[in-house]
Amino acid sequence: MSHQFTHAETLRKTPLFSDLDDRELARLAECAIPRQFAENQMIFAEGEPCSGLYVVESGAVKIFKTSIHGREHVLSVEGPASSIAELPVFDGGNYPASAAAVKDAVLLFIGKKEFYALCMEQPEAALKVLKVVGRRLRLLVEIIENLSFTTVHHRLAAHLLRLARHGGRKTDRGVEFTLGITNQQLAAQIGTVRELVSRNLSRMQAQGVIELDGKTVLVPDLDALQTEAEDTE
Repeated sequence: MSHQFTHAETLRKTPLFSDLDDRELARLAECAIPRQFAENQMIFAEGEPCSGLYVVESGAVKIFKTSIHGREHVLSVEGPASSIAELPVFDGGNYPASAAAVKDAVLLFIGKKEFYALCMEQPEAALKVLKVVGRRLRLLVEIIENLSFTTVHHRLAAHLLRLARHGGRKTDRGVEFTLGITNQQLAAQIGTVRELVSRNLSRMQAQGVIELDGKTVLVPDLDALQTEAEDTE
């Protein structure tokens, strides 16, 4: 299987380009430059001029903001067939956030010039950018609401509930899943610090809401965990 064919298949699975025909995909794949990134390697930094967008071919990438004190908040983690940095390509601004590889990753880079040419020939591509940007905007509004109106305990419970529902395995004792990140990385995703994550995990375990065995999390009762996530009193 040729690299160009592999790149075209990746682009086909990407919502931004899913409606393009074979000829258009092949032409875009010819313009896509594969770039390899090692685990934790920076892809671009907030404020840098945007030269193009990226599509994740393999691995995973985190999009994050960093405070002046060095505290990191992860906005999203993007996997294969996800597009990154559509907004600054579209509006001509700098990168509004930073991106780094969560694990070894291969990304396809598509320059501004090539993307603009695509939008001129295929106006629906521009509409798809608006859909992607709109989804990201809704995510950011949700993040703002969570940070403004909920506590660390509620955000952690809600995060664990999502993991249990979307990636959990049903067992005789409840729903079980693996927490594949460190407490530091988890803290960055819910907008807090590692110490508070550790403290609240211990608190939930003491209450019997979850059971921890290394990185394995068991949720005996999803409704009880949902109550922890929703109870703001």
